[in-house]
Amino acid sequence: MLSHPMRRFPLPIVALLGLSLTACGSDYPLGPEQEAAALRANSDLRGTITGAGSSAQGPAMDGWISGFGTLHSQVQLQYSPDGSGAGRGALLADAVQFAGSDAYLNDEELEESREVCGPDGAFNIPTYVAPISIAFNLPGITELDLDAQTIAGIFLGEITSWDDPAIADQNPDVDLPDLRITPVSRSDDSGTTENFTDYLHAVVPDLWTSEADGTWPSALGNENSKGNAGVVSTVSGTEGAVTYADDSAVGPPLGRANLLVGDEYVTVSTEAAAAALDIATPVDGRAENDIALNLDRTTTEPGVYPLILVSYHIYCSSYPDETTVELIKEFGTYVVSPEGQAAAAESAQNAPISARLSERATDAIQGISLRDPS
Repeated sequence: MLSHPMRRFPLPIVALLGLSLTACGSDYPLGPEQEAAALRANSDLRGTITGAGSSAQGPAMDGWISGFGTLHSQVQLQYSPDGSGAGRGALLADAVQFAGSDAYLNDEELEESREVCGPDGAFNIPTYVAPISIAFNLPGITELDLDAQTIAGIFLGEITSWDDPAIADQNPDVDLPDLRITPVSRSDDSGTTENFTDYLHAVVPDLWTSEADGTWPSALGNENSKGNAGVVSTVSGTEGAVTYADDSAVGPPLGRANLLVGDEYVTVSTEAAAAALDIATPVDGRAENDIALNLDRTTTEPGVYPLILVSYHIYCSSYPDETTVELIKEFGTYVVSPEGQAAAAESAQNAPISARLSERATDAIQGISLRDPS
C-alpha cells in the first residue's frame, strides 16, 4: 500500500478561479456579485485539486471550476481532458487525485486501485449524463432517422453511400445525395467509444460482434481524431463524414440522427437521456459507496434515448493527508449538488442527475477518509 504524498503531474490548468456565479433571489442588496464575494470571504479552504480524464466532461468541468471557484477562491482546480482511459490510468498511477471517466472502473482496475487508494480502493460517482449523437455533415440536411443496424453498417464500412437503401428507406422524404460516407472515430482510449460500442453490441450483437471497448477496432480503417472536439472538427470539415460524439460538442453545420427505439424514432435531448438513466441498474458486486450503473441499451420504453454516456468522477476511498480529504470531499459534494449540476447543465447542456442520485452520491463522497499510514 502506498502512503507517499501525491506525485506532481504536469496538467494544464483548464481554468482557474474568480468567475462569478449567477444567483437569483439574493438576500444581498447589491445582488449576486456581493453575495459571491461574501461567500468567498467566508471560505478558508485552500490548496490544489488535480484531475484528468474525460473530454466529454470538459464543458461541464468549466462550469464546476467556475462555480467552485466562486465559493472557494483560494483553491486551484486543475483538470486535463486527455480522455477517459488516460484519466483512469493517471489515478491508478497515483498522479492525480481524481479521474473523470465515461466508463466506470472495471474489476481489474478496481483491484489495482487498492495499491494507491488504500484497502478499500477507488469508487465511481455518476456526475454527468449526456446523449451521444450520431453527427453527420450533409449540407441542407439537419436530421435523419436511423436504426442501430444501419448505424453499425455505416461504421463497419458495409454501408458506404448516403443514398444507400438502408438509409433511404428510413428517410423517404429526404433527398439523400450520392455521396461517399466517411466514418470518423476516436483515436484515443475513450469512454464515448466504449459507450457507443456497448450500445451497438447490445442492440445488434449479430452485426457488431465485438464487445464494448474504449479503443476503436484497429481492423476498421476509418479516419480518426482525438477527443470529442477532434472528431467533430474533422466531420465539420469533411462533407459526407459521420461520427459519434457527446451531444454538447455537436453544433452547426452538423446534423443529428434520431434513434429508433422500439417502434419510434427518438430525438436527441437531455430529457430523453435522463429518462435512460432513470432505468439504469447498479453493477453487481460493488461496495456500498460505488455507484457504477448498468444501462439498458435495448429498452423499448417511449421517449428514452439509450445511446448515452454516464460520466463518472472516480475518487479514492481514502487519501494520505487531511487537506486532500477535505478538498476532495468539498469539491465532490459540490459537483453532485443541485447547484453544481445546474452549473454543469448551463455550461454543457447536459442532463442533471436526479435528486435521489445526488443524495446517494453525497453520502458516498462524505465517507472519504484519512488513510491509515500503517
